[in-house]
Amino acid sequence: MEPKAVFEIFSQINLVPRPSKHEERISRWLQDWAAQHNIECVADEAMNVIMRVPATAGYEDHEGIILQAHMDMVCEKNGDVEHDFMNDPIQTYIDGDWLKAKGTTLGADNGIGIAMALAAISNPDLKHPAIECLFTVDEETGLTGAEKLKDGMLRGRRLINLDSEDDGQIFIGCAGGIDTLAKMHYEPQPIANSQQQIAIRLSVTGLLGGHSGDDINKGRANANQFLVWFLARIWPQTEVQLASINGGNLRNAIAREAEAVLCVPMAYKEQIRVEWNHFVAQMEGVFGEVEKEMHLELETCDMPTAFIPADKAYRLVMALCECPHGMIAMSKDMPGLVETSTNLASIKMREGYIEVNTSQRSSVEASKHHLKWAVEQALSLACDEVTHGDGYPGWTPNVQSPLLDITKQAYVDLFKSQPQVLAIHAGLECGLFLEKYPYLDMVSIGPQMYGVHSPQERLSISSTERCYRWLCRVLETL
Repeated sequence: MEPKAVFEIFSQINLVPRPSKHEERISRWLQDWAAQHNIECVADEAMNVIMRVPATAGYEDHEGIILQAHMDMVCEKNGDVEHDFMNDPIQTYIDGDWLKAKGTTLGADNGIGIAMALAAISNPDLKHPAIECLFTVDEETGLTGAEKLKDGMLRGRRLINLDSEDDGQIFIGCAGGIDTLAKMHYEPQPIANSQQQIAIRLSVTGLLGGHSGDDINKGRANANQFLVWFLARIWPQTEVQLASINGGNLRNAIAREAEAVLCVPMAYKEQIRVEWNHFVAQMEGVFGEVEKEMHLELETCDMPTAFIPADKAYRLVMALCECPHGMIAMSKDMPGLVETSTNLASIKMREGYIEVNTSQRSSVEASKHHLKWAVEQALSLACDEVTHGDGYPGWTPNVQSPLLDITKQAYVDLFKSQPQVLAIHAGLECGLFLEKYPYLDMVSIGPQMYGVHSPQERLSISSTERCYRWLCRVLETL
């Protein structure tokens, strides 16, 4: 696999557990790696790591550059896979041009960005100006590493973010975002007349899921919505008692799997089965072309010991049906770019309450907040506690960027074609960097990946080779 140095470093990174908010080991690994290579390295209180490499001979008077990537990875796995992200290494394998993981996320987002940066600064044959490598923590669940980066830590005035996922594309802007957390507290009620009731488990598996920014406009289904749509459909006709509901995992991943357990009188068993079959056929008609592996199952199960009070359960189902999900608006300035979206990310049973997580994104600050309030109003139909995170700013495109011109020309020199210049609907840390370093000139590039934030994540080997050559050409040009 070429470039050999990049993939060797990436394989070492994938031996180190690095879930978001648990980056202690990968931060330490990076510091140890710098020490082994005699590279200046500092870590701040947030565990962000900065490495500094002097310019090669003849480049001492040239302006320096910052290479930036994040340490943490989204930890998603298929339901039938045994994997402890806090302790187990990522198991990778090659499938043609693709590097994949066995039933889990691959961690190329953004481990491959770190690997390319480290390969570049440890390459004795590469000519370059002074380089700073900034590796941040907790990009995936709050961008707190970038937020906690102190003024004065960075010396350079130009930055290449290595967290993009599309071959031959240069990103110069991104959406801002904000998360919403809602809780519905309740007192569990015992199941009445359990001998005359039947317990039913509804499960949704096999959906594509994906990145709640990059994939939100691709027509993919949300497993949480499937469950609440069906529950809303049968609720007026049957004496349903909802015992549990769980779906999705992470705020920045579209829910791939969900499950609910309900109890109904024996008399409604066949009616619910018929309704479920109709519902499955309808969902296959709507999503079948996109969700080719989706599996919707109804089965009897053991009788639960308690259920959610009927009035609260009904309000929750209605609130989740009202909660917006998906693409809301397209950009008027950049054709093909999603402007505003929201993700009904997860529904989780906790002790004494149900927790709902959503994530809103927009490149228009006002639209981000309007959508936040719409989500709050919908969830307030059932939830007694709705809070919002601090959010993060977008990155306004600068089409006059000198670094953009250099990056474009390097691509043309290598590949004899023009790269695309775009903004991205996903969140990048660049907006937060601009708050502390408003003079920064920035671009974002990366190799081709698909299925990030899901176990279908895969990285193109040939694209990684092209992207690394492109990065090295930019460094030499600078």
